[in-house]
Amino acid sequence: MKGWTKIYSSNQPVQVEVAKSILLENNIDSVEISKKDSSYMFGEIELYVRTESEIVARLIINQHDL
Repeated sequence: MKGWTKIYSSNQPVQVEVAKSILLENNIDSVEISKKDSSYMFGEIELYVRTESEIVARLIINQHDL
């Protein structure tokens, strides 16, 4: 995805939603992409932000220990 950077991934959908909500509260748009296998339910969900928001987004996520 050109112009987007992965900042977080988890195999727990709830954690990804929490991270996404925290970013949205700070006016940072994010997109999640599921890499989970639909048959066996393993894999991760990745969270991406626009490249220009990467540094701030990483700081916010790190502050919340996700």
